[in-house]
Amino acid sequence: MTDRGDRIVAVLQDAFEDLMSADPAAFRHKFRKMAAEPFAFYRGSACLFYADMAEEPDEWADRRTGRVWIQGDLHAENFGTYMDAQGKLVFDVNDFDEAYLGSFTWDVRRFAASMALLGWRKALPDHTITDLVRTYVAAYVAQVRLFARHSSDELFSLRLDTTEGVLRQVLLRARLATRVGLLEEKTVIVDYERRFRRDRPGTRELDEGERAVVERAFECYLDTIPSGKRATSSLSYAVKDVVGRSGFGIGSAGLSAYNVLVEGRTQALENDVVLSMKQANVAAPSRIVHDDRIRAYFTDHGHRTAVSQRALQAHADPWLGHTRIDGVGYVVAELSPYETDMDWSDLTEPADMLPVLGYLGRATAKMHCVSDSDSEQTLVDFQSEEAIASAIGDREAEFTDDMVAFALRYAERTREDHRLFVEAFRDGRISGVESTAPATPPVA
Repeated sequence: MTDRGDRIVAVLQDAFEDLMSADPAAFRHKFRKMAAEPFAFYRGSACLFYADMAEEPDEWADRRTGRVWIQGDLHAENFGTYMDAQGKLVFDVNDFDEAYLGSFTWDVRRFAASMALLGWRKALPDHTITDLVRTYVAAYVAQVRLFARHSSDELFSLRLDTTEGVLRQVLLRARLATRVGLLEEKTVIVDYERRFRRDRPGTRELDEGERAVVERAFECYLDTIPSGKRATSSLSYAVKDVVGRSGFGIGSAGLSAYNVLVEGRTQALENDVVLSMKQANVAAPSRIVHDDRIRAYFTDHGHRTAVSQRALQAHADPWLGHTRIDGVGYVVAELSPYETDMDWSDLTEPADMLPVLGYLGRATAKMHCVSDSDSEQTLVDFQSEEAIASAIGDREAEFTDDMVAFALRYAERTREDHRLFVEAFRDGRISGVESTAPATPPVA
């Protein structure tokens, strides 16, 4: 295997060794999904991206812009819809598992490279991919400058009344969902009371001891909800049922999780709320940000995830909080029917993609420049928009060229990395995920 192949194996094993040991089957499943094509590999290997970023020159990062809140795993499929705390449907970043503090360029670079991979998957030529990335970066810079000139960043969001075309259609489809529909999918009425279905894939029944542990963790979680977002009725937090969960996406392999059914604001069955309590993982950027002040700020990774989401969203989920089970951090949030991921499968023409890239550039800028009013964070004590605008200065063309060149170069590297990863995985060079079950002999 090449030196680069050895590096890929070493980075993956260093990042996931403990989780692979705990659940080898989950990681075999994860790695086989990653083996499908380069974009899937890119999604599942944020740790490799940051190992590379540690060695990537970054002239745009200074004392301030090198330590802003970032999403950490910003790629083309980590945008979607959600219902904010004010009851408005918003299109925005919707995954904060890797959120941390770092260089603002890491988010921009990671997204730009993902677009280059997506463009390659759609057989678009490099000059078209360049146009797409330039549109994204230009929109990002323009929105940052707008925030720097006007202190109204918390008012900006991509909503039904501020979007057109594809994004507005995504929001309109999300609005068709209902909480009742979600409850009918995941629960059933037994003896006049709502309970989780036990016949769904990935659902696990808990014994009395494990359920008691989860319910104690839930009680601790309630203390982490900001006072401004607490429900006024004590009914809202009454636990009705709990189940174990598994089978999440590429990024959540091996992580423990539970679903908790709570009463909601009234005793009417249609107001019941489903919460996710998921083990939080080590944020990929934290592996290269060696800053004791930042590490000491977070009690655990659940705390880090919740604080980061509140720092990156203007009006975060009112159910968002965190807790611990056996000393391990968990993040708690509503499992909302209004969350719909961006689907790129039908977006094949550059003319349709360019407006979307403009919106996503603006959304990325908003994320870097806004903080939830209930955020407890005190790590960033300056205006991110002013710092980023100052770092770019009058060199917008150079900044854009830098991001485009990186996107094309890193996408090419990722395609080769994908090939090396598949070879290593097939040859059994990634230790810790081997199957111990003997192969089933063919039937005679």
